[in-house]
Amino acid sequence: MDPIVYQVIGALLVIAGFVGLLVPVIPGALFVFAGLFTAAWGDGFARVGAVTLTILGVLALLALAADLVGSHLGARRVGASALALVGAAIGGVAGIFFGIPGIILGPFVGAVLGEVAMHGKLLQAGKVGLGTTLGLLAATAAKMCLAVAMVALFLLVWMAQGGHAA
Repeated sequence: MDPIVYQVIGALLVIAGFVGLLVPVIPGALFVFAGLFTAAWGDGFARVGAVTLTILGVLALLALAADLVGSHLGARRVGASALALVGAAIGGVAGIFFGIPGIILGPFVGAVLGEVAMHGKLLQAGKVGLGTTLGLLAATAAKMCLAVAMVALFLLVWMAQGGHAA
């Protein structure tokens, strides 16, 4: 296959990955990594080799960890119940169908409903919803920074290496 085809496929995967960084059910960091790997594969790893790909893989894993830990820590910090965490997860998935506002408000509403169902205290439920949302936003910011770093590293190595894998 023509190397350009690999690069186009890689670019499309990277774009899908950046969308996935905002949408809870799409593993965005893995798509970004898959796109960069595909682009490297397209030229037989002549410019981007094992060392760079390993670093990119570690950055992708860090982004996944940020995603898993962020909202959980935000919710736990304000004393969220297990039902609030489940509610936040369900709200995050349901929110996808309502665009960006749903993606932001879905976990908040889900956490509040879960906390109210568990303890019946609206003020505490609001704190839990806010903590969950702030944790989710912090995790999203961390994932975006890591994904931008992945693309920047790839491009730096790609442009610097004129046929010598790094």
